[in-house]
Amino acid sequence: MSRKSSESVLTELRQLLADLAPDAGDRLPAERVLSMRLGCSRETLRKGLSDLEKEGEIWRNVGQGTFRGARPRHLPVRDTLLLEGATPPDLMRARILLEPQVAAEAARRADAADVAILRKLVAEGRKAADRTACEQIDDAFHRTVALVSRNPILIGFLTYLSGARRRAAWQKEWDRTYRRLGADEFRTAHGDQHENIVNFIASADVISASSAMADHLETVEAAMSPGRS
Repeated sequence: MSRKSSESVLTELRQLLADLAPDAGDRLPAERVLSMRLGCSRETLRKGLSDLEKEGEIWRNVGQGTFRGARPRHLPVRDTLLLEGATPPDLMRARILLEPQVAAEAARRADAADVAILRKLVAEGRKAADRTACEQIDDAFHRTVALVSRNPILIGFLTYLSGARRRAAWQKEWDRTYRRLGADEFRTAHGDQHENIVNFIASADVISASSAMADHLETVEAAMSPGRS
């Protein structure tokens, strides 16, 4: 199958808008469905959607979908625009400000089942085979700490920050750090810090859980600092 041009996909998208979402406020199918229907890559589809959004033909909201018409005036700028402008240092400072308090709340709310899940993630992190596995398990650990807090606002913030970690700038910096430190650093020292956090959560030690999370994230921030060789 020949590769479709961005122009042809944009033309077909306009027709789909007329067919599937003729009125303002109508919701479009998910990107997966649209790309399959158009026979194009997600990257090409997203370029077409971006062009339509600039024209005011559609508006998008993370977690809700893509809608026909201009963005309602009462809605803020898309969350993804904030993520696109965030640098790895921006993300780490946000995590250092927020996640110690998340860990503290987790220490207040955790039960035995929560602690068992966190310990399982620590064990999986110690067996991670490569950079991708390390990143995925680390992300899962921090999101699970948020889930243990049982606070939907904190969970939402951590989910938002998790999305930022999947962007190219973060992945490039993580890869550079991983190659310099090596897998053993993440399986041992990194794992020890995660285990320390879990121990304080398990003992309901709110202050120590917060402090341990802050120490852990400051260690990661230092490792990712551009000033380190």
